[in-house]
Amino acid sequence: MTVTRVSQHVKARRTEVFRALVDARAVSQWMVPDGMSSQVHAFEAREGGAFRISLTYVEATGSGKTSEQTDTFHGRFVRLVPDEWVEQVVEFETADPTLQGEMRITYHLVDAGDGTDVHGEHHGLPAGVSAADNELGWRMSLAKLAALVEAGS
Repeated sequence: MTVTRVSQHVKARRTEVFRALVDARAVSQWMVPDGMSSQVHAFEAREGGAFRISLTYVEATGSGKTSEQTDTFHGRFVRLVPDEWVEQVVEFETADPTLQGEMRITYHLVDAGDGTDVHGEHHGLPAGVSAADNELGWRMSLAKLAALVEAGS
């Protein structure tokens, strides 16, 4: 099973970082790789709560997982520990068998010097998703998370 592990330092308290992980408006701003836009269709930030998000390529690429330009995924919150841990199970909405399957995503927040270290893990990446592309997307998104939280938004 492919696992992506990425860390990002955020110059903010864990409570501020956690808030951005479980707020739909914040998620729409940071959980989106460069070159894409985000639409949060549903977002219930509670254990067992569901979410559904679409990421759409800004430029015509024809490489979306759900449609020609869009990656849509849905999931649920498995575990929420305030200011410490977010665990989700997600799945792409796709007809392509190489992109199907449940993935587990976790965010672990740890005090670190002048802020918080965010440790992200992505377990169960489908065979049709490049591990390098997944890691790059994670790095872009976590950098946006840091910028958003550090700006006080």
